[in-house]
Amino acid sequence: MKNVLVSGASVAGLTLAYWLRRHGFAATVVERAPAVRPGGQAIDVRGVALDVLDRTGILDEARGKRTRMRGMAMLDGQGEELWSSTEMTYSSGQLDSPDIELLREDLTALLHRKAQEAGVEFLFDDSLTTLDEQADGVRAGFEQGPTRTFDLVVGADGLHSKVRQLAFGPEDQFVRHLGAYVTVFSTDNFLALDNWQVWLNEDQATYCLYPVRDNTEMRATLGFRSEPIAYDHRDVEQQKALMAARLAHVGWETPRLLDAMRQAPDFYFDSMAQTHMERWSTGRVALVGDAGYCASPLSGQGTSLALVGAYVLAAELGRTGGDHIAAYARYETRMRPFVHLNQALATENQGGMASDESLEKAKNGITLDV
Repeated sequence: MKNVLVSGASVAGLTLAYWLRRHGFAATVVERAPAVRPGGQAIDVRGVALDVLDRTGILDEARGKRTRMRGMAMLDGQGEELWSSTEMTYSSGQLDSPDIELLREDLTALLHRKAQEAGVEFLFDDSLTTLDEQADGVRAGFEQGPTRTFDLVVGADGLHSKVRQLAFGPEDQFVRHLGAYVTVFSTDNFLALDNWQVWLNEDQATYCLYPVRDNTEMRATLGFRSEPIAYDHRDVEQQKALMAARLAHVGWETPRLLDAMRQAPDFYFDSMAQTHMERWSTGRVALVGDAGYCASPLSGQGTSLALVGAYVLAAELGRTGGDHIAAYARYETRMRPFVHLNQALATENQGGMASDESLEKAKNGITLDV
């Protein structure tokens, strides 16, 4: 039985590990965090990605955990309502759509459970330090655990992928900044929002607020437009100070919101960016999801890309009996047109929602069975 190391225990990594087990591989997931990460924004599962959830056996559960937004309001920088809608929200699209919006942590919990049931091995609180490809496999060095050899290694470790750095080179060769930065965190629902989403826009700054967990919590997504900024990816306090400075001029509830951000235990900050690469594999190493083809939150399709990419990669490895050269080539051939459609949404989506025609092509631009 061939063994595959998957770096990253989020949507792409968990989905890949589960389906590798289904195709007869041994799968090990290494994750830098001590457990599957909590927190995160509401994410969308659309089109063909819903079929992946169905085949994984969690579609009904995912539907049961979907958000229950009644609509949204757009405010100016002082909190005055510009317009509202009870038919759609920017984050999820049309409210009568069959697509699912749910919290990232709810989806990863479902995927983690399925992976555990399938017999996936998990190495939490650890991360890769070296990859040394040899004739019979890849020797992987870890920060905490002993060096181990795997037949294949897949990076499902996000925009700042360690696997991509080790196997392909520095990040700046592949990551393209899209002119904005974003932070996500959770807080009390101090605005008493009742299944209602609020967007505020003020010149170069914007944010979105919405309630979750039966309106007992609120998730906040704050952002500002900017050229690339040099900052420490590990320095959370620096990132909080940067976001606070960029939103200090905004009115309405912004001061309370920034106070909540400073106290948030699940603060996340990063640039709006995309990953563009000429190839997603080298030797025995491959990339899936944001590590290889991040479309950015502006596309609204990052989760769907992760689900579909992981499913297709596992399917091709299963089809070829673990012949990684053939499988990786087939994976790229099938996924690249789908990735192109979804990454293109980010440019169109910067002002709000993409057109119905563009979104429909992106949602369903690939067939799972070939």
